[in-house]
Amino acid sequence: MTFWSSWGFQDASSPLMEQSIFFHDHAMVVIVLVISLVGYLFFSLFFGVFLGRYLLEYQEVEFVWTVLPGVVLGFLALPSLRLLYLLDEVNNTSLTIKVVGHQWYWSYEYSDFLDVEYDSYMVADDDLFSGDYRLLEADHRVVVPSLVDIRVLVTAADVLHSWSVPSLGVKVDAVPGRLNQLSFFCSRVGVFYGQCSEICGANHSFMPIVVESVGVNMFLFWLKGFL
Repeated sequence: MTFWSSWGFQDASSPLMEQSIFFHDHAMVVIVLVISLVGYLFFSLFFGVFLGRYLLEYQEVEFVWTVLPGVVLGFLALPSLRLLYLLDEVNNTSLTIKVVGHQWYWSYEYSDFLDVEYDSYMVADDDLFSGDYRLLEADHRVVVPSLVDIRVLVTAADVLHSWSVPSLGVKVDAVPGRLNQLSFFCSRVGVFYGQCSEICGANHSFMPIVVESVGVNMFLFWLKGFL
């Protein structure tokens, strides 16, 4: 990964993450235009020779600089509200996974099948293979089928955790005694990495999340190992 690419988002692997990136670009265009306009007016007034020293009010200008920011906020608010609704919406899902956060590992339960549950720990440095990512590899990945709507139920057994996978555009708090839910749709096959995004203790940064999206046939073959 180059220096400049590390400043941007990860490649989107779900439609929701694509929409989040589009909204970010939209907001950045608006911000750049506002900064450019304000900067131009600042330097024009600062270095200009035409000054209204005795100007006390100008209602037309005051009307414009009151209404114009409201219009700009409308261009930002409407796409933002739409995206928030989409991120919170759970459609007709085909697979449900229950995630339980512990200090300091994750437990996964495939609620649609019997006896499909396991714990996921970070792989130690001495056990890494060539090409593996340090502090990001897990001994058991979350295997999901691609092109399928998936619901995730998230809770915690001890303290606050946060289940987050940036390339899928999902992040939800794991709260003891409470179930939070989210849904995502993997638009391509691949391996996607995340980490606990809540400061949950001494080993907070050592409980990674690895989601592996595979084809439906490969997912069924993987399930046969448990059934």
